[in-house]
Amino acid sequence: MSAPPKPGIGRFRPMLYADLKEVLAIERRAYQFAWTDGILRDCLRAGYHCRVLETPHGLIQAYAVMSAAVGEAHILNFCVRPELQGRGLARRMLDHLLEGARLEQVQTIFLEVRLSNTRAMRLYAAAGFCEVGLRPGYYPSTSGREDALVMAREL
Repeated sequence: MSAPPKPGIGRFRPMLYADLKEVLAIERRAYQFAWTDGILRDCLRAGYHCRVLETPHGLIQAYAVMSAAVGEAHILNFCVRPELQGRGLARRMLDHLLEGARLEQVQTIFLEVRLSNTRAMRLYAAAGFCEVGLRPGYYPSTSGREDALVMAREL
């Protein structure tokens, strides 16, 4: 068994259609109820802020999808390659999204997170996000549906 790839300093860049195979492979390993190729293609076509963080050798370490319009942004998808989690990449990606939102003159950024995803909730709280609501039954789960915590941050 080979060792997991080491994250490099890396760079942020727009997600491309050519990235979808790798992004979907990461998505399927990270989430039991993964986004589909069609959903990601729709986000690219719609002009959402689809970003990847890649190593100097082109390995995608993390990716995110964010929509922004009329002073608001919404983080729709956020993922770090499972074998690279816990190394600060999520915070780097989140900071990158926040900077992109500022450049778009966003005043408030929103996201939903599974109630069972305490690690993500800690990350978002540490980045200044606050709980603003609950969406009952928002996410699919093995036992039916799971509630989502709605979080927001003023920029």
